[in-house]
Parts: sequence; C-alpha cells; structure tokens
Amino acid sequence: MCGRYTILVDEEKLIEAFQIQNKINDFEPSYNVAPGRKILVVIHDGKERRAGYLRWGLVPSWAKDEKMAYKIFNARSETAHEKLSFQNLMARKRCLIIADSFYEWHKTEETNQPYRIQVEDRELFAFAGLWDRWQQGDKVIFTCTVLTRESNAFMQNIHHRMPIILPKDNEEEWIRPEMNRAMNAYHFLQCIEMEPLTAYPVSDYINKAKNNDPTCIEVFKQ
Repeated sequence: MCGRYTILVDEEKLIEAFQIQNKINDFEPSYNVAPGRKILVVIHDGKERRAGYLRWGLVPSWAKDEKMAYKIFNARSETAHEKLSFQNLMARKRCLIIADSFYEWHKTEETNQPYRIQVEDRELFAFAGLWDRWQQGDKVIFTCTVLTRESNAFMQNIHHRMPIILPKDNEEEWIRPEMNRAMNAYHFLQCIEMEPLTAYPVSDYINKAKNNDPTCIEVFKQ
C-alpha cells in the first residue's frame, strides 16, 4: 500500500522533469503527504501535459457522498480493470502522482517500524494513479488514488504491497488518451519493470499527519 510520501524538490526542477506546460499555483514541498490532502498530479488533456491539485482519496463520480475517499487512497492494479469503482478510470482517467520518496511500515510482533523508500537512480518519480470528478448539487471535487501491486523482492522485506512507480520512459504512455481500454491499461501495468529502490528507517514522528518538517526524513537510530 502507500499511505504517506514526500515531495521536496523545487518547482522549477519538477516542471522540467515532467515537461509541464502550465503554471503550478501555490506549490509547496511536503515531508509528509497524507490522504485527504490536495496533491500534485499530471494528466494529459489530449493536447499536452497539465499539472494540478487533486484530493488524495478517490470519490467515484457515482458515489452518494464523499465518505468513500477515506477508504480509497489506494487501488489494487491487479483488479482495477474489473471493478466498478475503477474500470472507467483505467480506460480514461489516468494520472501521474509526483513524489520523490514514500513511507512504508514494517510490522513485527514488537514494533511497527516506518521506512523511507526512494528510487535508487533518480530523484523524482511518479506513481501510477487514477482520478475522477464528483459532483453533488453545486459541490464539485476532483480526487485520485494510487495504484498498488504485490511487492518486489526488495519491498517484501518491509511490506507485502507497494505503489506502482512508473519508469521514466513509461510515464507518457500511461497518461496518453490513446490507451482507452481498461484491459490495455491493466496489461501495461503488468509489464512494468520496477526500478532498484533504497530504504532507511525513520522515526514514528511521521505517524502524525500534522508533522511536516525535516524530522520526518531523519535516519532513525535505535
């Protein structure tokens, strides 16, 4: 799963790395991005890449209320093409969720130790995500979720699930509108080769979403 991540680079580097065509308003780095927050994503509008903010925690367009958002901050890539909540989104509403590390907890009988995980050979990366628009009366919200998969050999030592990190060469294909069938998106994700990762322990200071400062990423020394 993926329940927390970081995005610490400056705006110029981010715009260059993801070839963003529009201005990003009110960009702020974060040491502890949590579900329920507005997060930076990139979509393809049919002509160009565009960046903007969506709330993390999916509310499908057909939902009766917003409560589902607290349950759907992750979606299983293995079944997303089959489920009502995600099927249409896999075909038509895919996004890049920008990050530079994520946190995961390794649970044992004695502890629940958090780790910060990074891609070994590049600073910035993107999770494969899905988004949707929900409206009730005059209220409109745009939300998203992170797609996950079974952990690779490296991550199995920490947790049995992990977010899908798209290789740089696959980012454009993931958001291009030409891939307009859920099954095609499913097969695309199954073929993704995960890049080498690194990890180090951090303190449980990150467990509280309100904590958002450099202490979050400090190495935890037992």
